[in-house]
Amino acid sequence: MTPSGLLSLIRPVNSTMVGFAVIVGMIVSGYSKISYTSAALGFLTGFLISSYSMIINDRYDIEVDRINNPTRPLVRGSVSIKEAELVAAIFLALGLTASVLLGWLTLLIASVFALIAWLYNYRVKKYGLLGNMLVSASVAIPYIYGAVAIGASEDPLIYFLASTSFLAGLGREVVKTICDVKGDEIRDVRSVARVWGAKVAAIVTSIFFISAILTSLVPLMLRSVGVVYGALVIAPICIFIALTAKILKDYSAESAYKVKRIALLGMFLGLIAFLVGGYFRW
Repeated sequence: MTPSGLLSLIRPVNSTMVGFAVIVGMIVSGYSKISYTSAALGFLTGFLISSYSMIINDRYDIEVDRINNPTRPLVRGSVSIKEAELVAAIFLALGLTASVLLGWLTLLIASVFALIAWLYNYRVKKYGLLGNMLVSASVAIPYIYGAVAIGASEDPLIYFLASTSFLAGLGREVVKTICDVKGDEIRDVRSVARVWGAKVAAIVTSIFFISAILTSLVPLMLRSVGVVYGALVIAPICIFIALTAKILKDYSAESAYKVKRIALLGMFLGLIAFLVGGYFRW
C-alpha cells in the first residue's frame, strides 16, 4: 500500500469535513461547554468513522468505479482489497474508541453512523432513494453528535441545521444519480434516474433543495437566531434557488454534474451561516 493510495482511499478532505461538522455541532449548540478534549475526540470520531465509510465504499464499489471513477486506488491496484479491509477495521476501532471516551450515548451514535455506512455500501445502495437517505443521514448525524458530546442536545437550532443538511444532501445525492446511470447498472442500483428517468430525478432534486431552503428559514421565523444568520443565509439560499432552476431546465448528465459540485458550495455556505449565526444570535 502506497501513502498516496491510502490518502486517496480515505478521502481526507471529506473526512476532515465530517470531523469539522462535529465541531460545528458543538459550537452551534453550546460553545461555552466545549473543552479541548471534547473537541479533539469529537473531531477524531467524525474523521475516523468517515474514513472507514470511504474505504468500505470503495471496497463494495470496485466494479462500479471501473466505469464511473477508474482512478480510485482499489481499481488501479495501488491498494489491495485485504489491505483496505484491514485499514477500515483499524479506523472503525479507533473511531469507536474516541466516541466512548466522550460517553456511552456518543458511542451509540457513532456505532449507528458506522452501521449506516456499512448497510448502505453492502446492500441498501441498490434501493435507490432509501440509500440516498442513508447517505444524507450520515451528513446530518455529525452535528447532532457534536451537541450530544458536550451535553447540549436540547438546543433546537442544531436540529434545524441537521434537517437542512439532510435535505440539501439528499437533493445532491439524487442529482448525482443522473450522472451515474451507466455505472449503477452494474450493481443494479435502482436509483431515481435509472428507474424513473433524468426528468423525474431533476424534479425530486428540486423538491429537496426547496425543502432545505424552507428549513433554513424556520430558525428566523422562530427568532432563535438574528440578523447575523439572516444576512449569511441569503447566499446559500440564492445558490440553491439557482441550482433548482438549472436542473429543472437542463437535466442532462453534464448539467447534473455541475449542480452536484455547486451544491457543495451552497452547503458549505449554509454551514457557515448556522455556525456564525448560532454563535452570534443577535
